[in-house]
Amino acid sequence: MAHKAYFPEPKSFIGRAFNIMEETLIALCLGAMTLVTFANVVARYVFNDNILWALELTGFLFAWLILMGASYGVKKHFHIGVDVVINLFSHTGKKICALFAVLICITFSFMLLYGAWEYWYPFIIPESTELAPNVYGQGFYEVEEVPMVGFLQFFSQWTNDSNSYEKLPRFIAYFALPFGTCLLTYRFLQQGWYIITNRTNVLVAGHEAEEGDILVEQLDYQNSISENDSTANNFKSS
Repeated sequence: MAHKAYFPEPKSFIGRAFNIMEETLIALCLGAMTLVTFANVVARYVFNDNILWALELTGFLFAWLILMGASYGVKKHFHIGVDVVINLFSHTGKKICALFAVLICITFSFMLLYGAWEYWYPFIIPESTELAPNVYGQGFYEVEEVPMVGFLQFFSQWTNDSNSYEKLPRFIAYFALPFGTCLLTYRFLQQGWYIITNRTNVLVAGHEAEEGDILVEQLDYQNSISENDSTANNFKSS
């Protein structure tokens, strides 16, 4: 409950869509990792066999889970924070500190997003392309073991000069990098907007605080904002 107080639910359709997409993909990755690992254990110890691509696929799913989990952690307040110093400030001081912190986080996430795009982009470029003369096309690169899924072969027309893939192309597996950092950037921008619009006054709260204390503090902040608005309105009317 405390997390909802610090991270209000989005009101826009785009915000709700991001929430559903993020939570659904995290659940799918976690479920797929569990099923693949369980199937490999059964194959190894019951049938004395091995699923060759299980370990590699689990690693890719885990990478997707981590990168999306970083964004989810911003939304649900799972990242570690220490607010001993911040608690010494007034509500206005906390808001200024939060804005400064979120500005740093947004800058860092944009740097991550740029680096992720620069790394991933060549993997969607065909080797024979002339659209990006300064980029060596690596669209033909495949992963080591994971087989290509049949219904995704249409990608080969765009990224591999119409040559069918035998293994999963790397641009699909590595898409976790730009996708995860894009989600992370969005979450920091969203949190910055919440701070500017007085829906919260902190970016990260200390986990050593009790849940009830966090709720009381946030309610006090919301009440103080409402009182200030009321005072301003009364002053204008007078």
